[in-house]
Amino acid sequence: MGITKHHEHVLDRAAMLTIRGFIKLSAAPPMTPEGRPGYDELIARTSAPEGVSWTEGEVGGVPGWWCHPDDAAPGRAILYLHGGGFVIGSAAAYRGLASQIAARARGATFVAEYRLAPEHPFPAAFEDAGRALAGLQSAGFTTVATVGDSAGGGLALAALASGANQAVAAALFSPYIDLSHSGESMTSRADVDPILSPATLQQAADQYLNGADPRDPRVNAMAGDLSSLPPIRIDVGEDEILLDDSLRFEAAARSANVPCEVHVWQGMVHVFPTNIAMLKAASEALDGVGAFLEAAFDRARLA
Repeated sequence: MGITKHHEHVLDRAAMLTIRGFIKLSAAPPMTPEGRPGYDELIARTSAPEGVSWTEGEVGGVPGWWCHPDDAAPGRAILYLHGGGFVIGSAAAYRGLASQIAARARGATFVAEYRLAPEHPFPAAFEDAGRALAGLQSAGFTTVATVGDSAGGGLALAALASGANQAVAAALFSPYIDLSHSGESMTSRADVDPILSPATLQQAADQYLNGADPRDPRVNAMAGDLSSLPPIRIDVGEDEILLDDSLRFEAAARSANVPCEVHVWQGMVHVFPTNIAMLKAASEALDGVGAFLEAAFDRARLA
């Protein structure tokens, strides 16, 4: 457990220069409803592996998409909560990334279409995450894990920390946990993060919170009781302003005796596993998550 640092691969260094150049030349989708089509187009570029099929569905009254691996283990399910600052992002766009995890963990994976701000501010996303998690557990799945990226990662932690629903494990990519933006990396990484900025995150937080307290445990899991959390794995880029969210969460989890491993990837940016076609680190992180979830499922089966 604890923090593991991964050195940058030589080939990834060149690939990241290309990725950074593309980001610099491309206009970032605005963190508003108008930015949803552009963001979905970017996220949907993450390819799906062979042997996974998709169907639309509903779990606990929450719509979304199922990713079905051909070799899915019976009784095993994963709830995927997508990123996008609680304002943009969709289940359909995230099918490729979710399928990469579903295939590696051999679990039927439901990508929840939770309600987005500003049309549906807090606590709508929190409520939907809880309903979807409870729905999977009541649908006959004997073991359930959660996976989330960015805002979806923070949402997964908040839903699990509430204690209302349990899971065997949670795997998170670059989780956005602290909507008060008090982490040290918000300033120390501002010059090297090509994707996020404090202003962008504040715009997202204002729309989601709609006046709510960013220290509410239903928003920020670190503000609440972590003792009910399952084992956690976090993968985060060293060059992102949300790095400190992951590092501070690991310290809080350790204090609560919650098993938590944080993998910090040198040279990587926010939710870098979406670039599986270009980055060796992306496939390695996804492989690590798959092994982590497989081990958690196996422990639960033998318990």
